[in-house]
Amino acid sequence: MAKREVDIVVISDVHLGTYGCHSKELLKYLKSIKPKTLILNGDIIDIWQFSKSYWPEAHMKVVRRILKFVTEGIPVYYLTGNHDEMLRKFADFNMGSFQLSNKIVLNIDGKKAWIFHGDVFDVTMQHSKWLAKLGAVGYDTLILLNSLTNWFLTAIGRQKMSFSQKVKARFKDAVKFINQFEQTAADLAVDKNYQYVICGHIHHAEIRKIESTEKNGSVVYLNSGDWVESLTALEYHNKQWKIFQYKAEDFIKDENEDDNTDAEDLNAKMDVKNLLEIFRQDKG
Repeated sequence: MAKREVDIVVISDVHLGTYGCHSKELLKYLKSIKPKTLILNGDIIDIWQFSKSYWPEAHMKVVRRILKFVTEGIPVYYLTGNHDEMLRKFADFNMGSFQLSNKIVLNIDGKKAWIFHGDVFDVTMQHSKWLAKLGAVGYDTLILLNSLTNWFLTAIGRQKMSFSQKVKARFKDAVKFINQFEQTAADLAVDKNYQYVICGHIHHAEIRKIESTEKNGSVVYLNSGDWVESLTALEYHNKQWKIFQYKAEDFIKDENEDDNTDAEDLNAKMDVKNLLEIFRQDKG
């Protein structure tokens, strides 16, 4: 099957290493595209909640697929987020076409794009990190319960539901936080004379033009969403941005597809797991 060509792909908030991660769906998506540039905009690996007891092969396959892009010479930018903040001490690390950074500015068809995860705008992250981490554990538990519920609903022929999205929709403060996050990003981007500002962090995919509240001007705000619930990514091709949303019916498995990642040595998995454990232990 021919791979779909895309100029730029942005994904964030994958949370590899947690039960809520939809790694199999993400792997199918990554196998279906041929990007010229791949941007991993934070929280790709969840080092906060990393446990040696939970690192399934499906999660390792996502890592291998990303490394395959690197070996093919495709520029891959890994931008750090709050759940993988331990990597920030290695910012500006480069290896071939792979670059680890906290933020980047790219020239996209003559327009400047400011790209970063976005946790810098989160007051909870800045002042009560322990509370944010506690909330992350609760969120992951909610996702796990949601997965079990959806398995049962699917088995009896009922439509799936999202606990966390229903909870967010019921609380005005959550909507207010998202609006404030987007406006803050837009105001700063306009002030810095950027035409695009691209974030993750809030698990809410979006593309919209936002007027600055502080000075004349506007910016196109983009958010890549997540691969926990919404299963979304940002794609830029033919000078247009769009939100990609995964749909199972669009990814019928090709039985003849050669998946050489299955044949890779499982020792690679253990190396990655041990490395992540070192990051987790060294987080203080």
